[in-house]
Amino acid sequence: MKKPTILLPLLLLALSTIYAQAPKKDRVIDIDGNVYQTVIIGNYEWMANNLRTTTYNDGTKIPKVSDSITWSGLSSDAYCWYNNDESNADAYGALYNWYAVNTAKLCPDGWRVPSDNEWKFLEGSVDIQYGIGDAVWDDIGLRGNDVGQRLKSKSGWRSGSNGSDEFGFSALPCGERLISGRYFIAGSNGFWWSNTGYSESRAWYRSLIYAFEDIFRLGHDKRFGFSVRCLRDKQIN
Repeated sequence: MKKPTILLPLLLLALSTIYAQAPKKDRVIDIDGNVYQTVIIGNYEWMANNLRTTTYNDGTKIPKVSDSITWSGLSSDAYCWYNNDESNADAYGALYNWYAVNTAKLCPDGWRVPSDNEWKFLEGSVDIQYGIGDAVWDDIGLRGNDVGQRLKSKSGWRSGSNGSDEFGFSALPCGERLISGRYFIAGSNGFWWSNTGYSESRAWYRSLIYAFEDIFRLGHDKRFGFSVRCLRDKQIN
């Protein structure tokens, strides 16, 4: 009679451990019908894709501005597609100026653009060295140890700079739109707004850069076009 093998129980234990550690993804649908994967990190549920809505959650259309001269003179809300090419929408989402963020109507009902402090919470939840509440997250410029590497997607970045995407955040290098209206640096860098103002003309943002494993924090002119991720408090079932 064969002795019972211990391999099967060990295999099942390993699989259950991997499953428990894997990012749990759900989805949310915006007012335009776009579907976004979501992932829970710490106390929050984040979109795992960049926002691409062209309509505020109250049904109002967001002004689309393609012309560079018009974009450069804006002090009101607007969005665009990278390189004015809507085929970039699925992968990259839209680029919004901060005036659109400041309407508080960009995200689906129950969701919001993260504050500067909520970005800090994400960073502390993800980084292997610096935890939530560490003073390093109050710094400007590049901060942390490997938070950027762990948030970057596993493909889509400049050669040799893809991330490990350990939390399912799947950040892509979607580039930006400068005040001049020029589109810049897609494939190398990604930029995301917070909802927190830095000064009358600037607001806090985050950037992931191809050559670095940490994450960049600074206040930038509100006329720039950056990506947006939405989040909500983790739901308790």
